[in-house]
Amino acid sequence: MSTTNNKGGVRLVRVDSDRQGQRLDNFLSANLKGVPRSAIYRMIRTGQVRINGSRSKASTRLDEGDEVRIPPARTAESESVTVSESVRNQVRAAVLFEDRNIMVVNKPSGMAVHAGSGLSWGLIDAMRQSRPDEYVELVHRLDRETSGCLLLARNGRALKHFSEQFRDGRVRKLYLCLMNGRMPQARIDVDAPLGKVQAGQRKRVEALEDGKPALTRFRCLQLFSDCTYAEAELFTGRTHQIRAHAKLIGMPLAGDELYAGKAAQKAWKQRHLKRIFLHAHRLGITAPGGETLEFDAPLPPELKNVLNVLE
Repeated sequence: MSTTNNKGGVRLVRVDSDRQGQRLDNFLSANLKGVPRSAIYRMIRTGQVRINGSRSKASTRLDEGDEVRIPPARTAESESVTVSESVRNQVRAAVLFEDRNIMVVNKPSGMAVHAGSGLSWGLIDAMRQSRPDEYVELVHRLDRETSGCLLLARNGRALKHFSEQFRDGRVRKLYLCLMNGRMPQARIDVDAPLGKVQAGQRKRVEALEDGKPALTRFRCLQLFSDCTYAEAELFTGRTHQIRAHAKLIGMPLAGDELYAGKAAQKAWKQRHLKRIFLHAHRLGITAPGGETLEFDAPLPPELKNVLNVLE
């Protein structure tokens, strides 16, 4: 990675092969140690950051040889946050698989994948601090409340390879969920474009005509008196896709504070469900050599207990 300094402290940084495929926001975090994520997003949003002279989004994936304009920025009063040893041990123990290209982690519910939105650290920070001399980068994301299979890249070429699979919809993504209400049939396909809307202090996702295409397939696994244990397959990767599509068909997920409403939330807490019932249990990808790889994360004990009570 080569750097050229311009007037006013602006740097022009050329992307090397190890950073190929990395998201712009993560690239900037690596180059602006101690700068809050909120400040990084603001620099991108206001056009202070440029790729090859053009404005870009935080989610833009970098290519080898790209030239990134990085403006000067103030660091946070407390430089980088140190993740506790107990959390680092937790993420180390959550590794399901690893080789020279990837690492698959069974992400705990309640742990964000990265810092931001008032959070000073995420799973990726804990993993990097556990392996300070290694390349570790997020390939995709899971909601903070969601548990299960999370894919990390261990080099730039692997990041590019697997990021393209996610972008092109070539990854098999299966989730286990508990839905309010009984599914009227064994399979329901929900094909409805989704877009973000403001809901009070928070944003949520709803079906919008001008939204991004989204397709979810729900398969009934077990019917209970007033709910359905189901498997949800994602054919696209929109924010809150399963949660929004479940609500759209009148069957919001159990424990979903944002989409199911307070009354339903209270009722599930009385049944000992203290989190959203959504778990990324299977992930299927194609390795650089062409072989198909599939990973499974077991249903967490707290979700198993809820099913046992329902039975």
